[in-house]
Amino acid sequence: MKGTSSIIGIVSLVAVAVLYILHFTGTNEPVKEAVKDELAAEQSGASLKIGYVKADSIILNYDLAQDLHDEFTKKQEAYNSEYGTKRETFEREAAAFQEKLQRGGFLTEQRAIQERDRLVGKEQEIMQLDQELSTKLNEIQVANNEQILDSLLSYLEEYNQNKKYDYIFNGAEILIGKEANNLTAEVLKALNERYSGEQED
Repeated sequence: MKGTSSIIGIVSLVAVAVLYILHFTGTNEPVKEAVKDELAAEQSGASLKIGYVKADSIILNYDLAQDLHDEFTKKQEAYNSEYGTKRETFEREAAAFQEKLQRGGFLTEQRAIQERDRLVGKEQEIMQLDQELSTKLNEIQVANNEQILDSLLSYLEEYNQNKKYDYIFNGAEILIGKEANNLTAEVLKALNERYSGEQED
């Protein structure tokens, strides 16, 4: 029984050590600075006002993000359809060429070479189209993410003019935090109301 108690004690000590290391040796500099500032503020008798927003939850539930995602999906489907149609046409032509070549359907070898070269050029065009469409989709995705982030940060700056938080963090970086400091629901509601108003104008 005494051995079991010692093992539990050691496991508890290791768990506390791991939490301590995670808490104080993370790579997120703003969080570490906030911890230092909070300790300094406590020592001086003042206190910091800190809040956090779960950005991943905002992205999942923000109407703007959903609309941008729907538009992106439509463009992606259109691009896939355009690429797929051209690819299918090429594959049919390539199969017809192969069949004609095998049965000796070309009048001259020169004519067969011309048709082969045309198909090679067409395949290169299709590969280039695939690359161009993938690049366009990536650019749209990056622009969408920037628009959502800009909208969130713009609102938070406006929101904080009255609330006077010293720090508002992305909750994805916070392992433990008071629910009272979780601003996600309030911010999300306001963002959706603002976006809805913009859509009506």
